Amino acid sequence: MAATRSVLIYESSDDMSWSPADLQTRLEFALKVAREASGLILQYYHNPNLTVEKKQDLSPVTAADRGAEELIRARLAEEFPDDAILGEELGESPGTSGFRWILDPVDGTKSFVHGVPLFGTLIGIEYDRECLVGVCRFPALDEVVYASRGQGSWWQKGTSTPERARVSNVTQLSEATFCQTNILRWEAVDRWSSLMTMLRSVGLSRGWGDCYGHVLVATGRAEIMVDPSLNPWDAAALVPILQEAGGEFIDWSGQTTIYGGSGISIVPSLKSEVLAILNRSQDSPQ
Repeated sequence: MAATRSVLIYESSDDMSWSPADLQTRLEFALKVAREASGLILQYYHNPNLTVEKKQDLSPVTAADRGAEELIRARLAEEFPDDAILGEELGESPGTSGFRWILDPVDGTKSFVHGVPLFGTLIGIEYDRECLVGVCRFPALDEVVYASRGQGSWWQKGTSTPERARVSNVTQLSEATFCQTNILRWEAVDRWSSLMTMLRSVGLSRGWGDCYGHVLVATGRAEIMVDPSLNPWDAAALVPILQEAGGEFIDWSGQTTIYGGSGISIVPSLKSEVLAILNRSQDSPQ
């Protein structure tokens, strides 16, 4: 588990319904349970007997996805029984505390199934629809990136001392690295021309997708990651991670939200230019 960081002191606020200690205890638990879920997931990784099923939306699901979410939910029932839960595989469970855990046990199931190590376990924590804590653990890489409101974003590799995660200082689009998950998603949302413009404008483009691409931005190894189609469980953990690293997580309209159906992780210096490209009329010549 990552080293414990000191809790920052906030000025008192009449409308603050959570305390820094609330976030710290949940962050520490999220780090612990994500590591525990990793152990379960890795039992199925590169397993020749792994069965892959298709969900209603035709996306793949495995025993690792379901088992990891069941494990996290069971631990939450013991530790934070009053918190609500939203998970990709098992839906929503109500709560009374105001906190909601948003889970994607294996983000990048296709990568997982194909033996590619760039899949992650995402745990986000909301209060009143505001994302305050995020953990993204990569089981096959033994790395974790995590953040909590006001406490910074941190990157830990193996058992090494966590280091501060920060976005890069690149300010020119021509020098930026641009990541995306699936080019066909751009066509599905009528943004093919925007994709072509992005590919021609950046210094490097790669298909390092799913949560891995977003974390590359948070750790300064890429500047732009765009997902034209995204669910809340894909995004909740990423908001605090990007914000605390000095970046932004936004949707097509430029708003910080996990409910916009899309997700862009980006360094602030490139935000306006990239949004202009993404939202340009698709009838205009590119």
